[in-house]
Amino acid sequence: MNIIFVGKSHGKSKTFKLSGLFLGGLAVFGVALLSSLFFLGYQLNKSLNADASSLVLSEEVIKQWRADLEGQGAEVNRLQQQAKTRLDALTLTMGKMQARLLRLDALGQRLTEVAKLKNGEFNFSSEPALGGPIEGDSGASYTEPELAVSLQRIEKQIVNRSQQLEVIESLFARRNIQSELFIAGRPITWGWMSSPYGYRTDPFSGKRAWHGGVDFAGKDGSDIIVAASGVVTWSGERYGYGNLIEVSHGGGFSTRYAHCKELMVEVGAIVAKGQVVAKMGSTGRSTGPHVHYEVLKNGRTYDPKKYILRASR
Repeated sequence: MNIIFVGKSHGKSKTFKLSGLFLGGLAVFGVALLSSLFFLGYQLNKSLNADASSLVLSEEVIKQWRADLEGQGAEVNRLQQQAKTRLDALTLTMGKMQARLLRLDALGQRLTEVAKLKNGEFNFSSEPALGGPIEGDSGASYTEPELAVSLQRIEKQIVNRSQQLEVIESLFARRNIQSELFIAGRPITWGWMSSPYGYRTDPFSGKRAWHGGVDFAGKDGSDIIVAASGVVTWSGERYGYGNLIEVSHGGGFSTRYAHCKELMVEVGAIVAKGQVVAKMGSTGRSTGPHVHYEVLKNGRTYDPKKYILRASR
């Protein structure tokens, strides 16, 4: 193959002769160029597809992360709710313990008063004195399980102490009741014994007659007090006694207060030891202001003198 080039000047031309080998090389070069272009285009397309796939993959990862975060948030909320529930339970337990401690303090204060403990040996109105050297790890705080166990242990101790104090209280109350029901002392606050128990000369007939009580003379209208706690079983007029107060003290014991000017209590009233139940007078079979005092057990009179002279419990 010949190639002719014509120049602009002088109209001269140049001829080049191309051999078959050159043309073959040129064809190979063209094919290689086209192949390179095709390969570059393929790689570019592949890269774009890979980028698109990577973008899709990133969105899926983000969605997964969001789902994980939502799950973690729900778990955190659940744990917070559990912690709040446990805290509420511990708070409730603490409130019950505080209520029991207040009751124990009140009970202890009452027992110290009943037992007449002095010099501040037990002072339930203040915190107990504590102290001692620090040993071991003093900076560690209680964990929640340890705190719960400690509260349970303290609660058991409070229950145990409460039961013990209730037993002690019942014993004190029983002793106090027995003391209140113990008949002792005179039935008056002022006066003197004017007639003893037993046989005497009757002031109206002058004959020997039985006197089932003792007489205490005093000022008209002065106080008559009950010798022991009990329940009023008679309050009114009675033949020979005039105005009469009778009090039952339990165990078959009762006392009578006769010739009263004024009755201060009614039937069914609960009276305390030393309480004023009547005023001294001269009603009924009487020669002057006094109180006729009787002590009975199961309806039978006994000499009040031994009850009058014995010390109160």
